[in-house]
Amino acid sequence: DLYQPQNASAVLRSAESFGIQDVHIIENNHAYHHYQSVSKGASKWLTVHRYAEQVNNTSSCFEYLKKKGYDIAVTHLSEEAIPLSSLPLEKPLAIVMGTELTGASDFAIANCDHQVQIPMFGFTESLNVATASGIICQEMKSRLNESDIRWQLSEEEQLALKIQWARHTVYWWEQLEETHL
Repeated sequence: DLYQPQNASAVLRSAESFGIQDVHIIENNHAYHHYQSVSKGASKWLTVHRYAEQVNNTSSCFEYLKKKGYDIAVTHLSEEAIPLSSLPLEKPLAIVMGTELTGASDFAIANCDHQVQIPMFGFTESLNVATASGIICQEMKSRLNESDIRWQLSEEEQLALKIQWARHTVYWWEQLEETHL
């Protein structure tokens, strides 16, 4: 529910840069707008899921993720929050970040599996959402690379994704599909 479009676009850029494929955008109070100049084309390589049809789009998003087997971690400064480095990775994981001004919603905090925080050592108690997303993506990617967890897409999933990308980038994709598939 980010209200600054440049931040939403920067989050997409960070996600794509670290190999995240799916991004879920919740639009409760603020519509999502995309700034191509900030995302640098990242959005065309991502699978973006938008939740903007319900009164509580956070609930719709969480319900979808739970059905897909995801644990949900919400960034939040609290006594219950664990450091990013302690977040369990055995199950698929979605990390929810709140708005720039108010943080995560009460609903998100009450319905998550984990509260997580980025350890900070200065006097400032928060980071810009785009900066925080980059730190989170880098930390999770490093931890996954060092683990034995099989997190990569299967060959079939990779092929389906490449076909999807071609449909987004090649003008005559229908003719190519007809000829080659």
